[in-house]
Amino acid sequence: MQLTGAQIVLECLKEQGVDTIFGYPGGTILNIYDELYKQSDCFTHILTSHEQGASHAADGYARSTGKVGVCFATSGPGSTNLVTGIATAYMDSVPMVAITCNVNLPLLGKDTFQEVDIAGITMPITKHGYIVKDVKNLADTIRKAFKIAKSGRPGPVIVDITKDVTAKTCDFRPVTITEEEPEKKYHTEDINTAIKMIKASKRPFIYVGGGAIISGASKELYKFAKTIDSPVCDTLMGKGAFDGTDELYTGMIGMHGTKASNFGVSECDLLITLGARFSDRVTGNAKTFASKAKILQIDVDAAEINKNIRVNFSIVGDLKMVLGELNKKLEQMDHSEWKKKIFEYKKQFPLNYDKDKLTCPYIIEEIDRLTKGDAIISTDVGQHQMWAAQYYKYRKPRTFLTSGGLGTMGYGLGACIGAKVGNPDKVCINIAGDGCFRMNMNELATASRYDIPIIEVVINNSVLGMVRQWQTLFYEKHYSQTVFHDKVDYCKVAEGLGCMAIRVTKKSEVEPALKKALKSKTPVLIDCIIEEDDKVFPMVSPGASISEAFDEKDLLEKNK
Repeated sequence: MQLTGAQIVLECLKEQGVDTIFGYPGGTILNIYDELYKQSDCFTHILTSHEQGASHAADGYARSTGKVGVCFATSGPGSTNLVTGIATAYMDSVPMVAITCNVNLPLLGKDTFQEVDIAGITMPITKHGYIVKDVKNLADTIRKAFKIAKSGRPGPVIVDITKDVTAKTCDFRPVTITEEEPEKKYHTEDINTAIKMIKASKRPFIYVGGGAIISGASKELYKFAKTIDSPVCDTLMGKGAFDGTDELYTGMIGMHGTKASNFGVSECDLLITLGARFSDRVTGNAKTFASKAKILQIDVDAAEINKNIRVNFSIVGDLKMVLGELNKKLEQMDHSEWKKKIFEYKKQFPLNYDKDKLTCPYIIEEIDRLTKGDAIISTDVGQHQMWAAQYYKYRKPRTFLTSGGLGTMGYGLGACIGAKVGNPDKVCINIAGDGCFRMNMNELATASRYDIPIIEVVINNSVLGMVRQWQTLFYEKHYSQTVFHDKVDYCKVAEGLGCMAIRVTKKSEVEPALKKALKSKTPVLIDCIIEEDDKVFPMVSPGASISEAFDEKDLLEKNK
């Protein structure tokens, strides 16, 4: 059948099972939006307040559902406004297809109004980028884009289409999309070698990253950890892959990880790394990281093997598949003495905060209690992000959405909207610092426009908290440009954007505010006023070993 390019775009999205799009129209993409108008019964389109919000919403939708997120933007500034969101998705391996339109083909390369080479701009931050200049190539290109976005290690793909291609017609033949099994890249000998390493270990430790969530390996991970009787720590991106309430769980590893995790990894004799990339925020001083251990790494991406840390053995393959094979061959092990030591660390060095005042950890614990750990939590980046990682007990995968690799301030609100659209029956809460919130707070207008009942919790300390923490500890308290001396009233902003707003200034107000927000059918902002000098502990100084993690008590002893 003969279809226009605009019609082909939407038919290809239907083939892929896409029913939700986040975007913002403009001149070059008008043909697609005109066709979207005619097919509005087939798609939910969320008009965000800014294209960056659309990319973050597509990201949050993808992370929380496991589907490919889709966003639309027009040429020039429309497409460049997607860049931060695309980079965020790339760093955290999020499947996304960004569809943009460019000027007509004869006008390319002539500095035409609103013309940019968006495929070229995003080349380093996408798995692949396409420029479609012939309508006959359009359908195959979109199909390839989705396949690339979700296969292997997922990531964003951009498809840039010249406007004339969206108007031209060609023959279109629909196809049925079938899910492909992950490619097996390893051999039986690899599995056997890994088993020998595990059996030889007396002090194993499991270190879990985001790959465990992406591969859907939570059940296999649980069985694996129980079978080899090993403690488990996770990265920021791995939260929820292993139940945060299980006795084997020791908390996050790294710069703001628990002492139990950091000390345990430093003392283990086998570090089993599952879907993690040895980020600098995890390893600290790479030369001393897990120096007493052999390292076994399992990852779908061969490029991650020996990139940051030299390992003793690796298996390249889908984690769910590899753990499934290991579980079939492993017998029950007993590491009671080793666990006893780690459990003593957990008891001796628990996470702690001042219980006498309103703090972010208290707010997070109340959120956890009132939602029974069954909410989807998104965050922005900074102190509140670390507190959210430390004090909410993530029991299931795809319930913690945060910018781990790029560290994007302003990510969380858009992601929360995307998560709620993709999971309408779930409570979706974004935890933001006031510095992050002011970057993309216009997306509250998006939530109110569609009556998307998200909860925006602003941890308001009137400073850039994490930067100030570093200035306090490492820059002689030179608070350069980190204190907000302004008159912004976030409750009035939220109300002006069509949302309910509640201000919290003391502990007794937290529970009523959260209960009211949880019952609301509309978006709610809770402005939580905390002290400006609260700090995230434990902490590892830049360049130090993770075994040198310190907390507030250590700091006081040191400064005596």
